[in-house]
Amino acid sequence: MKPIPLPIAELKNALTGLSKVIPKRMTLPVLVAVKIERTSEGWVALTATDLDCFATVRLEQPTDGEPATVILPYDELLKTSKVCGKNYTVLVQSEEKHTATSGIITYAVGGQVVDHRCTSIDPEEFPTIPRFKGEAIPLPDALRSSLHEAFQCASEDVTRYVVTGAHVDVSRDDGHYVVGTNGRILYSSNSFRLPLKESLNIPPHKFVGWKEFNNDGSWQLKIGLPTKREKQEDEPASIQITSRRWRFISRQIEGIYPNWRQVVPSDSAFDTRVEIDPASADQLVQTIERMPCHNPSHMTMGVQVIRKTVALLGKAPGADQWTRVEIETAAVAGHDVTILLDRRNIVMALKFGLTRIEFSDAMAPVRFSHDGRQMIVMPIRPDTVPAQTAAAPAEAPDAGDAEDPVNPDAHQPAADPAAQPEKQNMATTTTPPASNGNGTHSPEPAEAKGPLELALDRIETIKGSYREAVRGLNGLAETLKQAQREQKTSTKEIQSVRQTLRSLQAVRI
Repeated sequence: MKPIPLPIAELKNALTGLSKVIPKRMTLPVLVAVKIERTSEGWVALTATDLDCFATVRLEQPTDGEPATVILPYDELLKTSKVCGKNYTVLVQSEEKHTATSGIITYAVGGQVVDHRCTSIDPEEFPTIPRFKGEAIPLPDALRSSLHEAFQCASEDVTRYVVTGAHVDVSRDDGHYVVGTNGRILYSSNSFRLPLKESLNIPPHKFVGWKEFNNDGSWQLKIGLPTKREKQEDEPASIQITSRRWRFISRQIEGIYPNWRQVVPSDSAFDTRVEIDPASADQLVQTIERMPCHNPSHMTMGVQVIRKTVALLGKAPGADQWTRVEIETAAVAGHDVTILLDRRNIVMALKFGLTRIEFSDAMAPVRFSHDGRQMIVMPIRPDTVPAQTAAAPAEAPDAGDAEDPVNPDAHQPAADPAAQPEKQNMATTTTPPASNGNGTHSPEPAEAKGPLELALDRIETIKGSYREAVRGLNGLAETLKQAQREQKTSTKEIQSVRQTLRSLQAVRI
């Protein structure tokens, strides 16, 4: 056969993309090899697979020669590409000797031509590359961007496999959606329509997010069973995404996607809206990443709306007070509210360009949105509530809301200063007790506690009970550990006695 030429500049780029499909651990030799094929029209294509996915790249220029196929180890091609200059071209071919097939990689070294022989695999052993019927569906750039954003919001829990990818929902004629969720956040985008009859579950793959694949022209999509497997109806359908030179084939995620629409709040569910200037989003992300965080597991950050101003709240580990940073480029409409969120979700939404934030109360979902895209985020249940005193007077809660031990002062109307008794600061104001005439002082009647004070007392009572329970559990655990240590000591002593008895039994008089 006539050798197949591979320009080093194109080979290096091809191997980078194919490496994202080749398994890191060697299972079958064919899975860590590259199929190099020259078609009857002279086009050269390189393919790699992990059995679930296929990635193929076509070289820029066709070559002369008859159709040929060579399968060589990926590592051998990678080593050759590193020792050759980017302007060089290597030649690959296969040679059959008796019952074995070897591969030959020819390249120049110091003005001389070197033939490097390596193991070659029979082309019959390479998995069949699926072929698809029908016309390709062009994917707009907005949909491609939405797919990447949905992948970032998808779950990483393998036990919930159906939500680990992006869902393309075409079940309604009023609009098609790209959806991604991990159970705590939900992303959806509906700025497109596709000529599809059924919804898709597209699996995540690092090749789909590879920069070169995304910069290689527009994407086109094909869906359906490969022609050689159309009769196997129980097999999940496959998808094919192609760019100018690259092709990626993968099976869909099998299963029914959850009914995501039922958890999306309606527009009327939100009372407060914050509009952030898109030009300041990047600077705001840097501010969030620099703010202190006292809860590294949930990355807690507060968003506080008071008197038409909005601020970010962060607290350093061990600190009692929250650090407040006001956002000057935000427009606010609606009621006052303070809510705690995972700052990673805030950063993600801002990087997506979702600069409209809508709230209802401290424990209801928050919506980030912009131009047909939205991200629904669940808040974090607060352990300590940031005080809303930075930019507004003290607030008095409703009597009906005073029994909420989680967030008693969230989303309450402002109190009327004329209708409330003035409270003195105990740290700076001292009133001497009244004397009863015999040198002693009679106790003053206790001031009746308001609903807020009663709720705070109830929180302290619950905290005290919780601490007692934790102390009791710690004591029980220490007792069990002590019993375990004593049991181990007894077991060692028994084994020692048994060993001594065996030694005595072996003594003969």
